[in-house]
Amino acid sequence: MSGTSSPEAVKKLLENMQSDLRALSLECKKKFPPVKEAAESGIIKVKTIAARNTEILAALKENSSEVVQPFLMGCGTKEPKITQLCLAAIQRLMSHEVVSETAAGNIINMLWQLMENSLEELKLLQTVLVLLTTNTVVHDESLSKAIVLCFRLHFTKDNITNNTAAATVRQVVTVVFERMVAEDERYRDIIEQPVLVQGNSNRRSVSTLKPCAKDAYMLFQDLCQLVNADAPYWLVGMTEMTRTFGLELLESVLNDFPQVFLQHQEFSFLLKERVCPLVIKLFSPNIKFRQGSSSSSSPAPVEKPYFPICMRLLRVVSVLIKQFYSLLVTECEIFLSLLVKFLDADKPQWLRAVAVESIHRLCVQPQLLRSFCQSYDMKQHSTKVFRDIVNALGSFIQSLFLVPPTGNPATTNQAGNNNSGGPVSTPANSGMLGIGGGVTLLPAFEYRGTWIPILTITVQGSAKATYLEMLDKVEPPTIPEGYAMSVAFHCLLDLVRGITSMIEGELGEVETECQTTTEAASSLTQSSEQQELQSTSDQMDKEIGISVWEEMVNACWCGLLAALSLLLDASTDEAATENILKAELTMAALCGRLGLVTSRDAFITAICKGSLPPHYALTVLNTTTAATLSNKSYSIQGQSVMMISPSSESHQQVVAVGQPLAVQPQGTVMHIFCTFLFVFHLVWILGLKPSSGGALKPGRAVEGPSTVLTTAVMTDLPVISNILSRLFESSQYLDDVSLHHLINALCSLSLEAMDMAYGNNKEPSLFAVAKLLETGLVNMHRIEILWRPLTGHLLEVCQHPNSRMREWGAEALTSLIKAGLTFNHDPPLSQNQRLQLLLLNPLKEMSSINHPDIRLKQLECVLQILQSQGDSLGPGWPLVLGVMGAIRNDQGESLIRTAFQCLQLVVTDFLPTMPCTCLQIVVDVAGSFGLHNQELNISLTSIGLLWNISDYFFQRGETIEKELDKEEAAQQKQAEEKGVVLNRPFHPAPPFDCLWLCLYAKLGELCVDPRPAVRKSAGQTLFSTIGAHGTLLQHSTWHTVIWKVLFHLLDRVRESSTTADKEKIESGGGNILIHHSRDTAEKQWAETWVLTLAGVARIFNTRRYLLQPLGDFSRAWDVLLDHIQSAALSKNNEVSLAALKSFQEILQIVSPVRDSEKPETPPAVNVPVPVLIGSISGPGLSRPFVRTDSIGERLGRYNSSEPPEVTDELEDLNLWWAAWNTWYRIGSESTKPPITFDKLTFIPSQPFLTALIQIFPALYQHIKTGFNMDDLQKLGVILHSAVSVPISSDASPFILPSYTEAVLTSLQEAVLTALDVLQKAICVGPENMQIMYPAIFDQLLAFVEFSCKPPQYGQLETKHIANAKYNQIQLFAPAEWVALNYVPFAERSLEVVVDLYQKTACHKAVVNEKVLQNIIKTLRVPLSLKYSCPSESTWKLAVSSLLKVLSIGLPVARQHASSGKFDSMWPELANTFEDFLFTKSIPPDNLSIQEFQRNESIDVEVVQLISTEILPYANFIPKEFVGQIMTMLNKGSIHSQSSSFTEAEIDIRLREEFSKMCFETLLQFSFSNKVTTPQEGYISRMALSVLLKRSQDVLHRYIEDERLSGKCPLPRQQVTEIIFVLKAVSTLIDSLKKTQPENVDGNTWAQVIALYPTLVECITCSSAEVCSALKEALVPFKDFMQPPASKVQNGES
Repeated sequence: MSGTSSPEAVKKLLENMQSDLRALSLECKKKFPPVKEAAESGIIKVKTIAARNTEILAALKENSSEVVQPFLMGCGTKEPKITQLCLAAIQRLMSHEVVSETAAGNIINMLWQLMENSLEELKLLQTVLVLLTTNTVVHDESLSKAIVLCFRLHFTKDNITNNTAAATVRQVVTVVFERMVAEDERYRDIIEQPVLVQGNSNRRSVSTLKPCAKDAYMLFQDLCQLVNADAPYWLVGMTEMTRTFGLELLESVLNDFPQVFLQHQEFSFLLKERVCPLVIKLFSPNIKFRQGSSSSSSPAPVEKPYFPICMRLLRVVSVLIKQFYSLLVTECEIFLSLLVKFLDADKPQWLRAVAVESIHRLCVQPQLLRSFCQSYDMKQHSTKVFRDIVNALGSFIQSLFLVPPTGNPATTNQAGNNNSGGPVSTPANSGMLGIGGGVTLLPAFEYRGTWIPILTITVQGSAKATYLEMLDKVEPPTIPEGYAMSVAFHCLLDLVRGITSMIEGELGEVETECQTTTEAASSLTQSSEQQELQSTSDQMDKEIGISVWEEMVNACWCGLLAALSLLLDASTDEAATENILKAELTMAALCGRLGLVTSRDAFITAICKGSLPPHYALTVLNTTTAATLSNKSYSIQGQSVMMISPSSESHQQVVAVGQPLAVQPQGTVMHIFCTFLFVFHLVWILGLKPSSGGALKPGRAVEGPSTVLTTAVMTDLPVISNILSRLFESSQYLDDVSLHHLINALCSLSLEAMDMAYGNNKEPSLFAVAKLLETGLVNMHRIEILWRPLTGHLLEVCQHPNSRMREWGAEALTSLIKAGLTFNHDPPLSQNQRLQLLLLNPLKEMSSINHPDIRLKQLECVLQILQSQGDSLGPGWPLVLGVMGAIRNDQGESLIRTAFQCLQLVVTDFLPTMPCTCLQIVVDVAGSFGLHNQELNISLTSIGLLWNISDYFFQRGETIEKELDKEEAAQQKQAEEKGVVLNRPFHPAPPFDCLWLCLYAKLGELCVDPRPAVRKSAGQTLFSTIGAHGTLLQHSTWHTVIWKVLFHLLDRVRESSTTADKEKIESGGGNILIHHSRDTAEKQWAETWVLTLAGVARIFNTRRYLLQPLGDFSRAWDVLLDHIQSAALSKNNEVSLAALKSFQEILQIVSPVRDSEKPETPPAVNVPVPVLIGSISGPGLSRPFVRTDSIGERLGRYNSSEPPEVTDELEDLNLWWAAWNTWYRIGSESTKPPITFDKLTFIPSQPFLTALIQIFPALYQHIKTGFNMDDLQKLGVILHSAVSVPISSDASPFILPSYTEAVLTSLQEAVLTALDVLQKAICVGPENMQIMYPAIFDQLLAFVEFSCKPPQYGQLETKHIANAKYNQIQLFAPAEWVALNYVPFAERSLEVVVDLYQKTACHKAVVNEKVLQNIIKTLRVPLSLKYSCPSESTWKLAVSSLLKVLSIGLPVARQHASSGKFDSMWPELANTFEDFLFTKSIPPDNLSIQEFQRNESIDVEVVQLISTEILPYANFIPKEFVGQIMTMLNKGSIHSQSSSFTEAEIDIRLREEFSKMCFETLLQFSFSNKVTTPQEGYISRMALSVLLKRSQDVLHRYIEDERLSGKCPLPRQQVTEIIFVLKAVSTLIDSLKKTQPENVDGNTWAQVIALYPTLVECITCSSAEVCSALKEALVPFKDFMQPPASKVQNGES
């Protein structure tokens, strides 16, 4: 009020009033003077009031009648302008509340007049409104008059007025009731004694009401009268009234002011007595009317229902039920029954629509519904109203499908021909609205050809009606198709939502208030029969509450289920389906909470059925639960309604399930099964894929025939998967039997899925498998009871041909195993080994499945188990290792790789944690990986693992041994008890040794693998292990190692090598090039053979001290030698050479150490003695780990006081002789030339032969005591053959020395060394050995012959390299053989011969065997060839050797002259001299003068030898020999001319020095001063006659030539020769003179004198030199110038 009472506002009011009055007076000045006067007096009056009073407004109110009067008069003029001005002024006064009751009455009367005159109707309404709203001065009669005025204006002809009046009436009615409410507020604190009013007291008892209440009462009562078409009591003057308007007003009052009716009995009475009967009466046409029935069927015409009234009646009923249900219980029962009737199919469409809207309004008020249930359904002999409402909705929905609506003609063709009297339209075009050529799918229900669109009508939970609000429509509206269905659908949803939220809320309160109730409930609800809770009396109200809830659910579930199932079937819209399912789900949950088993099961079944394909559902559900549910039909209002089988459209929208079970875990297995069926298909369709724990996760949309998912559904998938998981988590609350049922159900479901997946490329259903996994995981605490059926089934799944199917079977199985092992069992697994083995067993059984993907899963599982549980596997190890070992070669690289990863992990990390009995399995498994040929690296790495394992055995030897021995003892005991023999590999050996033997055997197998790299690696590892760790073995075990491991391996390798393929391998896989030395299988096997043989030999060598004490060492030795022999004789250079190396190695073995003796090392071979003293310290161990039979101790035994086991010398010798025999066999076989030759003929290589020969010296050291001539003969054959072997032309550049060097090949060196060793041994040996000397000489001399005549190798044609001095041969001629350059070898042999002869010339054997003669005979060859020798050095060496030998040999020969042992030597020697000094070979053209002179000096040396060593001893030498020598000297002393020389050279080439030497020698022996023996005299005479004859010849020839030459000088050498002869003659004559005459033969003198004439003839020569020489020669003849005497004559005769 402050706004209108402030001084400014008052002042303004006064001013405005005055100005209004002035304006009025002005307007009325001419026409209406009275009014003008009144106005002017009014101005004065106002001024006066303002001046006199302080409370101006109060004073104005008091005088308001006077103040208002001028304006009333103005209105009376009926002039529009004036009237408007006056009404405005009056309104201003009203708004300032300065109008008294009297004035108000006057104003209303004035307004009435204007109304009757139809003047300013809108202004009138405005004025009335202002009057009634601004103050409360209008009461009783004047109030009723004002209201009637408004009603009257409502019914004018003018539309605007009508509407304004209607609004004003509504506002006025509201104002009246608001006044009453305000009045009640004011009097609230004053407590009145309520006047007792009889229930049937009449309407007149209003006296108790206060004024405002009275007005309201009168008004409401008259409204009822008017609607009922009766005369009003209070609203006097009403001329007309419409029922529709009246009903609207009634509704608004009832709706807006319910407290008025509830607080005042008078009003309550009105409700009961007036309103309800009125409503029921007005409903009658609607109730009686039947659509489609002809009027003739009933006697009286039936009034047709009238839409506006009917609709408003329903609005009123809605309000009555909502607001006054507690007052009008019985009446509401009637109303509700009517509503239900209005839904009948024979009622008009519009009526059914508004009825459904009304019911919707009720459905959103759960508390109200609860009251219905309490008031009707729970009372005996009462209508089951709540149940009827729900069932009616169901029937209504069903009727919409079964009977197409044919209400208003307008609707008939609205959506195609759907509604033209029957379900004629084909579903094909239903729901398709052609818009611009595109096709849009509307949300709709479709069932049996009837298509009903779903309209969006309201927000969930609010009942916003459409047709109940159509207050302006008179004609029944056209109800769009699907509207009623949509509202009914929402009714159901809101009903469910409301009930559930209410009951859930209250349940929650109850549970929080009292925990005990819950406990009682949970204990009881386990039995589905008990539905009442036993509890104490103070919980009665709660019991009542629970019974109400149960009754509500029991009342509605059948109808709801029938309707919802039908809608679910018919729904084609995602959102609708989702809502339906949520509703069903909510109900199921609610039933679960309340323990209503039957209804809960029914809902779950319905949901399940909704998820299945249409026909599937019936068959499956009927077979499973025939009696339970699917054959039930629910009776709704007497109609039998079958639960209709779901249709396929609903699949993809199924969004949630499972909570009812989670809430109510005690459900029967049947539901779980239903749920499975449901989820099974749901999952299949949605393409949910199981994830690792069995929970389902959204996968990518499945390609193929499955439903294409919408994105909306995709977003829901995670929700679904969570719900599913929760469902199965709840299985942990089931008892054991139920759990078994659950597992069986899942298994059979899975079997069905498996059957469907056979031969079908569609995505299989993995649901059952995933859920078996999930069930297993949540029941891990009692896994034993379900493990076998669970894993047994999953193993079957793993064998399924469909890869997805089996992949998930494997995933599930492995996840379960891993979870089982990691789960915290009670007691823990470490104490429950049976459970651990049970858990691991399926993992082992997976090994029998051949699908590689399953095996991969299995191995990945093993890997994870190792990583997480490796330390605690204990007795499970054999199973786990078995899985790795079960991988076969043909199972693909990735499998083998994964399995191998597991094995690597085991070997690196877990060997110490596993029982020692499993170590053998580890060895086997590692070995098996070595044999896999898929991936070479794996095989090689596995060999590395075996090495690591052996290291581990070595380091932990003591502990392993103890544990194994303990285990062995236990097993032995068991075996004895059972009476069986303990059976394990390598049995007699102790268990720890058996472990080693298994390891060796495995490596042995790998040594004969088809792949060379594996063989190589395995071989190296095997021998390294035996070498490094063999000392740990018991002594007796070595027997097994030798025979079962090593020799067995050698046999296999030999066999494979000899049968290997010789085909060339092009490449080593991929782009790897293979070296030519490895490009056939044979060559690759050769490498293996080499490695193996070397390894075994090394073990024999290093472990001899261990092996020799074994009983059959000599047999083993023979076998080893046999292997060496076969390898050495193999047609492969690499193998044969290596065999010899091994041979060398075993021959260097020293005898065991005896007492304090140091072992003898054989000469020329330096081998360390394998003596290891002290304990062997294991790596990484602080204390030394000494086995009881460690090497140290064994060696200790040898050195201790007890006599060591030592084989006697004899046995040792036998071993060496066995070796010699082997060597001989190898030598003779390998060097024997083949009979025929072709390209492939095998000829041993030089290194091989070298190695072979090099073995002999070492071997000889051991057998020299028994080495006899036969053996020497054998040796000689081998040496000779070996040296004769040619080399292939492609190897020659590497072996042959270049031509200029005179170097021996290593083979030749070796041969000579062998002979050297022999001769040294003979030298120091006993006398009887010396008979071997001649044999050695023979051998050497044979080699000497090679210098001129290289040896032949069988029939093989070879090129002789020595022939290539001048023309280089082509070395790389294909497939040719080149004989070696034997010259250096022959020459070295010659040197050896000379040396040896120098040492042994006097030996009896040497003398007897005519060694000297043989030497000379051999030397004769190169000497006679001289320049024709392959090498110039040869004859020079031969000469010098001859000289040396003769210098030693001749004295010996002279010594033995009498014995005749040298008789045959002399002619040989003479021939040799002859052949050499007068060779037939011509010197080469390119021989230089210096060379010639050097060669001449050699000839001279020979002559010197003759003059010093032979001729002086002529008396000891056969005459014939001396004669030959003399002849030779004679021949030599005469120059022999060669026609080939040029003039310049001729004098040199004639060997002047040589001739001179010969001559001198002849001279020298012509006369010897002292003839000691007749022999000497004889040689002199011979020499003289030869010499003289020679001189005569030279002179004659000279004279002859001189004469022929004429003026030309003779050649230089001829001149020299004649000069020399002349000098010789003079010298001879001097000598003869000096000699005693008796020594000179008469013939000699005669010959000398005979020279004289010849000399004289030379006088004519032209050469000065010759002349002077001639002079000297002639001078001595003076001594012969004596007178003739008898002597001379005698001499001549």
